Amino acid sequence: MGGYGSGRHGGRPTADAALRLDLAWLFRTGHAVEGEYRAGTLSWNRGGKAVGSIYCKAIMLDPGEERLELVYTRGSGDGTERVEQTVRLCHTVPHYGGKRWWMICPFRDIRVGKLYLPPGGDRFASRRAWRLGYQCQRDARRDRAFERLFRLQRKLGSPQGWEAGLIRPKGMWHRTYDRHMERYWQLDAECAVEMMAVFGLMERLG
Repeated sequence: MGGYGSGRHGGRPTADAALRLDLAWLFRTGHAVEGEYRAGTLSWNRGGKAVGSIYCKAIMLDPGEERLELVYTRGSGDGTERVEQTVRLCHTVPHYGGKRWWMICPFRDIRVGKLYLPPGGDRFASRRAWRLGYQCQRDARRDRAFERLFRLQRKLGSPQGWEAGLIRPKGMWHRTYDRHMERYWQLDAECAVEMMAVFGLMERLG
């Protein structure tokens, strides 16, 4: 994974400025379906202007071989590069039922729900791999949902971060942990709402 553009100024980019690949959104919109093959173009717009697109194949036909195959170009002119990137998928089965799908970060080998391609970046990778922050986390008016999420993670001794999840402490009853997980997903949804507000603001300013 390469670095950011050498001409970039003003500190590391935020996740807000990156192209975001959201696995839950792919499932929700039918771009990915368990047991099926789906393919199509994904596009990003900001301020009414196209800022990027990729061709995405969600291959979920064979258990244990589920994956996304991404095809896109980066750069321009003589420096244009055609990128073909494979992202492995896996799932977990929560104690409260259902199935939750994850992407495996190609560079950190960790389960994540979202991957990012920041300005000047060359591959989709996790927020942790790119060391991205969130602009809304720097805005005191939007800190509350994130702080509640981080407080829950601290309570259970888990790493802090919107996509860091929860780790069950040794000796904690599963039903107690399940209650914490339900609260975690509620807070995760609240953080997502705040993020959408930021994206909307960016579009209006763009």
